[in-house]
Amino acid sequence: MKIVFSTDQIYLHGGIEKVLAEKANYFADVCRYDVVILTCEQRGKKPCYSLSAKIQLLDLGVNYHREKSYFSPENLLKVPLHFYKLIQTLRQLKPDIVIVSNYGFDYYGMPFFYKKAKKIKEFHSSRYFEAVLRNQNTSVLKTLNYRFNDWIESKYNHLVILNKDEVPYYKNSSVVVIPNPTSIPKEAALLTNKQVVAAGRISPVKGFDKLVTAWKIVHSIAPEWELHIYGEDYLGTQKELEALIKENSLENVIYFKGSSSNMTQTFLEYSLYALSSVAECFPMVLLESLAVGLPVVSFDCPNGPRHIITDTEDGLLAENQNAEDLAEKILFLLQDTAVRKTFGVKAKENSRQFATASVMKLWHHLLQS
Repeated sequence: MKIVFSTDQIYLHGGIEKVLAEKANYFADVCRYDVVILTCEQRGKKPCYSLSAKIQLLDLGVNYHREKSYFSPENLLKVPLHFYKLIQTLRQLKPDIVIVSNYGFDYYGMPFFYKKAKKIKEFHSSRYFEAVLRNQNTSVLKTLNYRFNDWIESKYNHLVILNKDEVPYYKNSSVVVIPNPTSIPKEAALLTNKQVVAAGRISPVKGFDKLVTAWKIVHSIAPEWELHIYGEDYLGTQKELEALIKENSLENVIYFKGSSSNMTQTFLEYSLYALSSVAECFPMVLLESLAVGLPVVSFDCPNGPRHIITDTEDGLLAENQNAEDLAEKILFLLQDTAVRKTFGVKAKENSRQFATASVMKLWHHLLQS
């Protein structure tokens, strides 16, 4: 079987890129499928995450302007060339399955190209807020846009989403729920360092401003603890957060640590993971945290964390967007080492339900159906 993953790039740190690498490696090394990763703006850069030597990497060289909207005139002018190269490449590759991993222009055209292949679109973000907007009075233009996207999705053989709470947001009858997979290392975090970690693209949706607000409370009671934030800056958000940190006199306890291509190893150095996102569908960072026995405190945001964390067993769910409650629950685990370590043992144990081999059986079944 030949599988083509279609995405924009695989050189940046991110959940989509990490999950794609995990699945592609399994298909190539374990299932012995012929796997191709097809990008359109790799720009000659190396993949961020380790890939099997058996995987073929192809780039169409379209190179959209990432600093602009995809629907800006400069990017729209590149679409015909993108589609032409995509069609020609698919005809040459003759895949059995095409999996669209991102939300670029290939998403719109793929159902109509090389119709001999089964087409699967996977979604990595929550549609909670879109669903709210759909139920409100929207303009004719927005309504048409929603209907157009529903029509495009209906042309895919399957839509793969990450948790059951997202199912009602899709019109396609061929929706399949498959969670993200993660590797389970032998190592476990000791949970003794007085450091808490958070990670993700440094953008407004990750809610790091709420985490800084919560940490002001944490610092007033447990001043010896530090917060380390990993991730790449998005549109100057880090500068805004640095100003907020300075405003609250937290410069000596909150640090931005940049990106890491091996968060599993990084997490071993910490004692708690904190998640403050506005919305999450099935964040890889939570899976990777639990896999090394790292307890989690997270907002109960729509719709992912509650499907990963077992509240009061391997982590704690705070009232959504309530910084005071987030701080209270973080402090509880910082101050009680015994409970923190008990949570850590359960975290590693519970993470096995998301082990790569278990999750990939669901993918294998879908592809063989």
